[in-house]
Amino acid sequence: MRRLISMLSLRRLRWLAALLGGGTLLVFLLGASAVGDPPAPWTKFDHDQTGFELRGRHRTVDCESCHVNGVFVGTPKTCESCHNDITAPGKPTSHLPTSDRCESCHSDNSWLSVRRMQHMDVTGSCTSCHNGGKATGKPLNHIQSGNDCESCHTTSVWTGVRFDHANLTGSCVSCHDGSTATGKNAQHILSSTNCSACHSTRRWNPVTRVDHIELSGTCSSCHNGSVAMGKPANHIPSGNDCESCHVTTAWAGARFDHSNVSGACTSCHNGSTATGKPGKHVATTSDCSICHTTIAWTPANFDHASATGNCASCHNGSTATGKDARHIASSTRCEACHSTVAWSPVTRVDHVEVTGSCATCHNGSTATGKPANHIASGNDCESCHSTTTWSGARFDHSNVTGTCTSCHNGSTATGKPSKHVATTSDCKVCHSTVAWTPANFDHANASGNCSTCHNGSTATGKNPQHIASSSRCDACHSTVAWTPVTRVDHLEVTGSCVTCHDGRTATGKPGNHIPSGTDCESCHTTSTWDGAVFDHRNVTGTCSSCHNGSTATGKPSKHVATSSDCKVCHSTVAWTPANFDHANASGNCSTCHNGSTATGKNPQHIASSSRCDACHSTAAWTPVIRVDHVEVTGSCVSCHDGRTATGKPGNHIPSGTDCESCHTTSTWDGAVFDHRNVTGTCTSCHNGSTATGKPGNHIPTTSDCKVCHTTVAWTPANFDHAGVTGNCASCHNGSKATGKPSNHFVTTEDCSSCHNTSNWSSINFRHSSPNYPGDHRGSPSCSACHRTNSQTIPWPNAAYAPDCAGCHANDFDAGEHDGETVSQLRNCAGSCHEGSGEHRVSDSSWD
Repeated sequence: MRRLISMLSLRRLRWLAALLGGGTLLVFLLGASAVGDPPAPWTKFDHDQTGFELRGRHRTVDCESCHVNGVFVGTPKTCESCHNDITAPGKPTSHLPTSDRCESCHSDNSWLSVRRMQHMDVTGSCTSCHNGGKATGKPLNHIQSGNDCESCHTTSVWTGVRFDHANLTGSCVSCHDGSTATGKNAQHILSSTNCSACHSTRRWNPVTRVDHIELSGTCSSCHNGSVAMGKPANHIPSGNDCESCHVTTAWAGARFDHSNVSGACTSCHNGSTATGKPGKHVATTSDCSICHTTIAWTPANFDHASATGNCASCHNGSTATGKDARHIASSTRCEACHSTVAWSPVTRVDHVEVTGSCATCHNGSTATGKPANHIASGNDCESCHSTTTWSGARFDHSNVTGTCTSCHNGSTATGKPSKHVATTSDCKVCHSTVAWTPANFDHANASGNCSTCHNGSTATGKNPQHIASSSRCDACHSTVAWTPVTRVDHLEVTGSCVTCHDGRTATGKPGNHIPSGTDCESCHTTSTWDGAVFDHRNVTGTCSSCHNGSTATGKPSKHVATSSDCKVCHSTVAWTPANFDHANASGNCSTCHNGSTATGKNPQHIASSSRCDACHSTAAWTPVIRVDHVEVTGSCVSCHDGRTATGKPGNHIPSGTDCESCHTTSTWDGAVFDHRNVTGTCTSCHNGSTATGKPGNHIPTTSDCKVCHTTVAWTPANFDHAGVTGNCASCHNGSKATGKPSNHFVTTEDCSSCHNTSNWSSINFRHSSPNYPGDHRGSPSCSACHRTNSQTIPWPNAAYAPDCAGCHANDFDAGEHDGETVSQLRNCAGSCHEGSGEHRVSDSSWD
């Protein structure tokens, strides 16, 4: 008993007294030891009676770590009640999301050795763990797919997947290539790699449809009667180019192509298989291709050499063109005059076949008729001519139907002599058919003018005082006497008006006449002075001398302001349209172009001043010669909206409508960029395409640029670790940012395990592994265990690792442990259980 007491610290005795019901045991033990009573048998405490069996690591922890202040009643029994980061380490922040209890997956021996995984209680998606970090992710050769692992895999095992094509992102051939999965077999028809065009994701056969667009072989490579339906027995004789006639959607409704047909025309065009020769077809034994093409029956390249009948058997007006209504009366022997090449010109005329009279053909239309100089006669050509030749006619006046002059014209026969009285009357009016003289003269038949005879030589002519005129005496004089004149025909007067109308010979210009020249006829007619057709060309004054609002119409009140003469813009024909010249206008543009006097700005005109000439020319409103933005009063976007004027292009930076915040009115280019007008996020422009984006060595982050950078310059940046998406080492690697120094503790743990983002030097590492036993007498230094400055511990007695004996085997005193071995008591830090050790790592009194 004394030996037992000497091995127990006072604190442990107090703990045992509290455990067994008070200080009686302690007094008993002390008393027994003092009086030398023989030792009583030690009773082992069975923790199982509490309903919480100590297993694994729980057997080596201090009792007071659970039973604080010696309180045993109401001690929690669930893992999470203690492992809450207060009493003991709890779930780390990187723990997978789950609603299950710790013991469902972890054992009492170690947190790290997960006994099993209860996937049914995991609340996150598969990829929240199976991402290649926390747990095994998709291998490099995995089928291209989305992240819904559960669409194919179960939570019990990866293999034996229930494959679901709906989650795949790659094409069929990315798997079905004959290696990863079954591909096209050797007998497969020639086609593209787009399997889904014909097959479904349920099974290869039967195919859902055949998409001929994806096929690369010819039709006959499949449609050969074996792989797919081929040509039927009654198919037209042809080659194997099905596509020359058929489309890939249906056999029916074929677009027929004769170039692929191998048989003769009549093998199909026999009236049964296809249309044959109609009943009225030209009689022939030749093949269709002699005359017809494979494009259309008509027009046909007809060859008379192939016809077996005579001309009339076809050229009867029904089967083929016959004699038209204007054809000369003749027999049916077409070949007597025509050739088989063309109807016209006729090769010859065989008058033997002609059944009509000469005039039936020789009428100047069908055949040569009487020439223009032919004697007027009847149509009985044969009364003078023979059918052999026209010349050498036997003339017979009895057939002449014309007048005397039709022959007696000085050409065909003797005509009027040069000094004959001008007349259009027939010779017989004055002459007889017996002789020319004597003639019975009548002036009524004279067709010449009076001066022909009345020329002062043949008969009395004009006296010297006669007004200048033509020689048509009868225009003013009668045939009875020279005076008095019957009328004055001004058409025959050859002098100017003023020659007579001078106020003496005839009435002249009145005193109030418009200033003008002497060409009266420019305005007046010869029939009357009134109703003159005014001609400005004869006016000698200026426009305003008449057009003053009194003598004639003057400028209206709304006339364009000008001091120029009317003729500068107006013509003498009409006031409008005027040949307007802005150079003569004395006002500004808006004086006239106000929407009243002249066209003004329309409602769609851009907001601007009234200086039209700032943009428009005087030649036309459009196109504008330039846009003077100084005169524009509206905002940029009131015009630059993509309709009135060029607006923002499709790839423009997302921004407000204040164009002027970056651009000038002289050019779009060379804009002075101002971020204040940008409406999108930084990355909408800074994406490496529109503008400079994140460089390849940029810190991984999903935050917007403005979290760290300003719009003035990229550097210096106001760095914030909260937006970084990578781990510490992705930047703190000695290249992008400060990394671990050369003497840093060798470990694979992430920087955040010990350091925080605000201070490197403040190290806060907590051993979460159950292999770390308590506080080891007040937190020994790291190098006490990690003597090689590495995360790997060099155990002095590796055979006993990771128990206490792994380090303290050499400190074991066999004499003090009742003959028990190091192997039996390898875990020194036990409870009060026999054979399991009784030292506490926090107790400084044991030796």
